Amino acid sequence: MHTLKKIPAEEIRNRLTVFQKRLQALDVDGALIIQNVDLFYLSGTMQNGILYVPANGQAKLYIRKSAERARFESILPVERLGRSKELKETIEKEYGVIRRLGFELDVVPYQLVQRYLRLFKQAELIDISAELRMQRAVKSEFEINHIRKAAQKVNQVIESIPAILRPNMTEIELAAVIEQALRLQGNSNLYRVRGFNQEISLGIVCSGAAAAVPSSFDGPVGGVGLSVASPQSAGFKKMKAGEPILLDVGTICEGYFIDQTRIAVIDHLDQDLEEAYQLARRILREVEKIAAPGVSWETLYLTACRLVEEAGLSEYFMGYKEDQAKFLGHGVGLEVDEFPILARGFQEPLEEGMVIAIEPKFVYPERGVIGLENTYVVTNTGLESISLSSEEIITIKRKI
Repeated sequence: MHTLKKIPAEEIRNRLTVFQKRLQALDVDGALIIQNVDLFYLSGTMQNGILYVPANGQAKLYIRKSAERARFESILPVERLGRSKELKETIEKEYGVIRRLGFELDVVPYQLVQRYLRLFKQAELIDISAELRMQRAVKSEFEINHIRKAAQKVNQVIESIPAILRPNMTEIELAAVIEQALRLQGNSNLYRVRGFNQEISLGIVCSGAAAAVPSSFDGPVGGVGLSVASPQSAGFKKMKAGEPILLDVGTICEGYFIDQTRIAVIDHLDQDLEEAYQLARRILREVEKIAAPGVSWETLYLTACRLVEEAGLSEYFMGYKEDQAKFLGHGVGLEVDEFPILARGFQEPLEEGMVIAIEPKFVYPERGVIGLENTYVVTNTGLESISLSSEEIITIKRKI
């Protein structure tokens, strides 16, 4: 039908087996999967429809459009989805009466939830979103290899920055050059975010005072953006000598995302900004030492907070004062904001196979943003960096 790569059959079977065990543990008869990323993860297709996963037995796709393509892309049986009110009868005819029905209540719109409540009147709706997100947090080698390939693509672009960046270049010019380079390598430009009303494109490419402007984006850095309708990342500001240039750039390979931040400067940084940058590097090294399977997610965040407090830079860490983000890092994969969340109160343990972006950053109002971000995979002995780019500040010599 087409030449795009399909998800291996064994990969899908393994994911469904694990998920069905989770449903059994919750005493859930089956789950309706609607959100496109979860549907893709469990079926191998992102066609418009519904995936029903029984606690026991064969999962099945009910597709509105395109059923033909779904049959080609997925190993699961596909049935064309007609009127929604017929779905209950179709499912219960095949799988029996449903007492407890799993649902992704963290992302499915209220109106849709109400529609399915009316369809399955006798069923108790059970939120299985956390269980599915925890499963997705632990990546297979197949998934990790795609993230590694994404890291190679980002690294090629970062290595080209010295040949691209010049004084008085605008932020949006630099972002466009980076975006074109990644796009030509196969970047889909679809950065999927699970958080409600959160949006992201490419990442955040901005400089100096503009980078330190806060925004609604749930992260340490916002950026001015191009308009009040697009209030984050690159704007029309010209980049000048001596100010930090933030290159928070991600790319996607076969749906899988890598997150990485590097800093560039034309000429050189002020000494205190350089010292903050070295603290960010130290935080990464200290977190790398302690992170291992069994260590709680919050331990990594609290370790960073201790180092920052000792250095007297707490008011600048992960944002400035009231606009601070209260985390150190987050999981990445098919979405930008996956589990684990490295923040206070998250006492769940790290597990082998989790992939985490760790991003210690410092925001200085009217001056700029300093920091780093690497993506890591948790191994049986600790963290392995997937990011390949040098951590040295990218220095562009100003031509006289």
